[in-house]
Amino acid sequence: MPQTATASSEDLLAGLAEWVRTETPTTDPAAVNGLMDMAEQTLRDAGAAITRIPGIDGYGDNLIARTPNPSNMKPIVIACHLDTVWNNGTLETMPFKVDGDKAHGPGIYDMKAGSFLACHVLSSILRQKVKTRRPITLLLTPDEEVGSPTSRAIIEREAQGAATVLIMEPAAADGSCVIARKGVGRFVLEVAGKASHAGSAYTDGASAVVELAHQILAIEALVDVAAGITLNVGPISGGTRPNVIAEAACCEIDLRVPDADAATRMEKAVLGLRARNKACTVTVTGGMNRPPFAADAAILGLYEKARALAKEVGIDLPKQSRGGGSDGNFTAALGIPTLDGLGCPGTGAHAAHEHIQWRQLGPRAALLASLLETLE
Repeated sequence: MPQTATASSEDLLAGLAEWVRTETPTTDPAAVNGLMDMAEQTLRDAGAAITRIPGIDGYGDNLIARTPNPSNMKPIVIACHLDTVWNNGTLETMPFKVDGDKAHGPGIYDMKAGSFLACHVLSSILRQKVKTRRPITLLLTPDEEVGSPTSRAIIEREAQGAATVLIMEPAAADGSCVIARKGVGRFVLEVAGKASHAGSAYTDGASAVVELAHQILAIEALVDVAAGITLNVGPISGGTRPNVIAEAACCEIDLRVPDADAATRMEKAVLGLRARNKACTVTVTGGMNRPPFAADAAILGLYEKARALAKEVGIDLPKQSRGGGSDGNFTAALGIPTLDGLGCPGTGAHAAHEHIQWRQLGPRAALLASLLETLE
């Protein structure tokens, strides 16, 4: 059991409710910064050293909270994001509510519960002056849900100087944490055709929509589910009117790969797509957004330590690999032992039934405290 006294599940839920009722869509930096202000005040009052990095490119601020580090040791880094996929006003139709063992609300599972737990536990350690074997750095970021465009460099900089990284993304419904994630690629494919009248000058045109259809089939042919390689097309667009041969068409492509070799090979394949109709031009832009997060001996060793500590606080801690990406992809790719999915169990990320198993808040806080106290 940890030396740090953390709050009960009931008390943690009451604090988390305030966070959930503070809407934080990625696209509204002022809204994200409103919750960042609340977190900063809690951490500052507890005695953390705070660095606030102003947002850029239309995103909110990044916040770094540190415990004292007089010996300049490599810290444990905890990474969390405060943004959600939910637009302002979602609370009107999807309010915070408790239904038995489930607590519902926009962003509660992905990932306000995990971020709130990290702030609570770090603040508790500081207020209670509990000694940890390593200093602790907590990152709160504003843009994970769109690929971390402004926070990635900060995350990687902090991780490069870390001993271990803990990611507070949500646990699975069965409590599983995450030891590996697929790499994620994002691309845009644009087709330029030739417009003409669909009736009187049909053969004069070159349909970008038809060419796009061929490209979508070519993309689908690259899928290899057995090898862990998937591609998905959407959204798509093209054409202007039914009596006009389409001059332009476009689609977006999502790529998921299990390892670095597949990432290199598939990125080349997608970027190398060429038009079937010589009268059309196909242009593909984009690339790998998140590198693969592959389990290695260090990550598996970190997991075993966490599983043993979980037993001490009365919870099981299965492990799993996930297809979805997180900021853990960045840190694991740097070779830093990374354990992900340490937030609260639940389900429904990005869906109307999003919820957590709120009675797990207390045990999960205790587990995080134990990790921060004992990891070397």
